[in-house]
Amino acid sequence: MNHPAASTLLTDLYQLTMMQAYLEHGMDETAVFEFFVRRLPENRGFLMAAGLEQVLEYLETLAFTDAELEWIRASGRFAPDFADRLTGLTFTGDVHAMPEGTVFFADEPILRVTAPLPVAQLVETRIINLLQFQTLIATKAARVALAAPGRMLVDFGLRRAHGAEAGLLAARAGYIGGLTGTATVEAARRFGIPVFGTMAHSFIQAHGDESAAFEHFARSHPKNTVLLIDTYDTEQGARKVVELAPRLAADGIAIRGVRLDSGDLAEHAFRVRRILDHGGLTDTTIFASGSIDEFKLQRLTESAAPIDGFGIGTRLDTSADAPCLDCAYKLQEYAGTPRRKRSEGKATWPGRKQVFRAFSADGRMAADTLTIEGDDHPGEPLIRKVMSAGRRVMPAPDLEVIRKHAAHQLERLPQAVRRLIDADTVPVHVAPALVDLAEQVDRATG
Repeated sequence: MNHPAASTLLTDLYQLTMMQAYLEHGMDETAVFEFFVRRLPENRGFLMAAGLEQVLEYLETLAFTDAELEWIRASGRFAPDFADRLTGLTFTGDVHAMPEGTVFFADEPILRVTAPLPVAQLVETRIINLLQFQTLIATKAARVALAAPGRMLVDFGLRRAHGAEAGLLAARAGYIGGLTGTATVEAARRFGIPVFGTMAHSFIQAHGDESAAFEHFARSHPKNTVLLIDTYDTEQGARKVVELAPRLAADGIAIRGVRLDSGDLAEHAFRVRRILDHGGLTDTTIFASGSIDEFKLQRLTESAAPIDGFGIGTRLDTSADAPCLDCAYKLQEYAGTPRRKRSEGKATWPGRKQVFRAFSADGRMAADTLTIEGDDHPGEPLIRKVMSAGRRVMPAPDLEVIRKHAAHQLERLPQAVRRLIDADTVPVHVAPALVDLAEQVDRATG
């Protein structure tokens, strides 16, 4: 059976019911939709765009299979000829977007789809699904990286992720946002992300003797010996590592690190560091995991705890403190006419838009201008054409290139925007041309 994420039926029912109505009434002219976030989550001064690559893959391969068309026919929900009209359907539109890894703010579109209305409508659900999730995780990872600069940061979250695809894409988004690597093997194979791992408590428990477990693991993995020392007594575990080290060294095996996974990580790290150093293992690193997020990382960093790296799991892969975005994919133009929604608290800006970013003298982000396409302003335009007539305009960028772009974006954030709590944000100015267009649309639609 194909993976469900590959199915064109991975969508909301109302996308199909609207498609049928559009087709029956001849409403198949060009539509423009944009994806944006209305409001930043609490304590977020910025967001980091991610997920574009998966969106483009989805659009390039969009098609209904024979089995999916047969389900539509058999469901009894649609007109008899609707499935026939979907046969051979593909995405032939254009896509404009901010590059992955770009920092953005409220109301700024990070993706625009221009395509015949029925198709542009159909792809809404999956586009939101892909962009919202990876943007959440890339942003969370960026905050983690800001909280612990220079430390090894590894995604440990697959087992707590909300499904297999979420765990896989979290590894990708986390790497974009600034993590060093992942424990998820498939992410290493598919995306080329560096993969890291240690050992489980069960390996220790399965042995009758903790020292024997350490030695067996070291001899099985002589080039990657990182020992988990807190199964029973953390400091005693560290002493056993010191006792074992000379015997392993005689066979050319170095203990690269030890891992802490419970208790007061800072206090244990200080004690373990003293034990290791006193035993001559000054090059053996300390790696910590266990309910870690950017807030805990900041406290550990401020305490100068001698921890060289961290595994970030549940709180990263679920973006625990901000698990969803107030985001939308809305119609901004149809048949050449700008459109806008005026619902209370959910009003949109009409038309095809561009974002210009201005920088201060020190190279930090100073302000963004949201305006209509073609209305030039000082600064760097952020939205670029990435797909034309259903095909990419250039090869997909290497993940390392995206990651470097993201790091450069974080470097250019003002300090107040980088704060983990009560962060400021970069102001987004709405250009007069966009205000004028909104007023014109309002007058035209009554």
